[in-house]
Amino acid sequence: MPSDSPTILIIGGGAAGFFGAIACAEAMGNQAKVRILERTAHVLDKVKISGGGRCNVTHACFEPRPLATNYPRGERTLIGPFHHWQPEDTVAWFEERGVPLKVEEDGRIFPTSDDSQTVVRCLKNAAAAAGVTVSTKTEVTRIDTLSPNQFEVHTTDGNRIPADAIIVATGGTRSAAARHPVQSVGHDLEPATPSLFTFHIEDPRLTDLQGLTVNPVSVHAPASRLSASGPLLVTHWGLSGPAILKLSALGARTFAEQNYTFSIDVNWLPSQKEDAIRDSLRTQREHAGKRAVRSSSPFDSIPRRLWSRLAAQVGIPENTAWSNVARPHLNQLVTSLLRSTFQVSGKSLNKEEFVTCGGVHLKDVSFKTLESKHVPGLYFAGEVLDIDGLTGGFNFQSAWTTAHIAGQAIAARFQ
Repeated sequence: MPSDSPTILIIGGGAAGFFGAIACAEAMGNQAKVRILERTAHVLDKVKISGGGRCNVTHACFEPRPLATNYPRGERTLIGPFHHWQPEDTVAWFEERGVPLKVEEDGRIFPTSDDSQTVVRCLKNAAAAAGVTVSTKTEVTRIDTLSPNQFEVHTTDGNRIPADAIIVATGGTRSAAARHPVQSVGHDLEPATPSLFTFHIEDPRLTDLQGLTVNPVSVHAPASRLSASGPLLVTHWGLSGPAILKLSALGARTFAEQNYTFSIDVNWLPSQKEDAIRDSLRTQREHAGKRAVRSSSPFDSIPRRLWSRLAAQVGIPENTAWSNVARPHLNQLVTSLLRSTFQVSGKSLNKEEFVTCGGVHLKDVSFKTLESKHVPGLYFAGEVLDIDGLTGGFNFQSAWTTAHIAGQAIAARFQ
């Protein structure tokens, strides 16, 4: 390596940090010193635990505009970058490096091994092969700009590391450690707010039903006029599953302003119109008249235990036969199937998807290169930007995209 080789520092050893480092190092060959600085003792921790340890690498949506609609923050901004690097490119990148991937029914893409360590090893091996060095337990406290494209990076152990270009990939900016490098160069940040979370709900209709799944449902938050659909999961503390996580992402800032206290309406049969539901109930009454209402649902998608709770909630006694159910109770049951209202009284971060919205203002970054508009030579990638996606592999995809563009843009500067 030439003695005057530029030094490229990547702050953050997560998905975006590694992908940006690899893109830069591979493009520059042996013409640069590319080094990752990670503040913790381990790299790629989020990759390791994502998707329940399987790693949802990306999503099978291969057109930039439809793909961008899955980002509540960053939709318009990402259309251009996705023309340069999108899920098809991500799949090819991993498979070329010995990680075969598979598309699941809902569009999520996982390694065929169903083991996130496959992805972790791939990234580590690719970085090592490209000559990237990794320093753990190296927390950056400040970036000094000495001159355009010349930096000095300060770490907690007192070191001062010179750099010719920097990619900041510190992840979500909830922690001071993630914020300090960005703020030290004068960038303002949109406040960090949880973006994927589950809803705390205490309601007798859900008691002891944890683990029960209904697919599909539609969920609507009337006060914010936001809706989402997909599978719903009953948990010990309320409701979760893709439908809830999508709604939480869409309403992240609104729900925070409401102190996570609001109501939602659940439509348990979103594919059916009211008249069709009434017809099904009438048919059940005619052909299963002797059976108890609360133990015989005419709808296959609604689990029996949930059906029993919905029937009980509208006042149908436990042993009432279909032939004896009162018309007002049937009308109330139709209403409950179309719109069951629940009161949300808090939130919990989804264990696997600790994503935040907030971060570097998008207007302050050029999305052709991911370079700061205010600090030449400073680039951003991943969740440190005010970009967040719905659950399903979209957050990793934005990390791969922004990191790859940043890494290649740096390489182009020195070639």
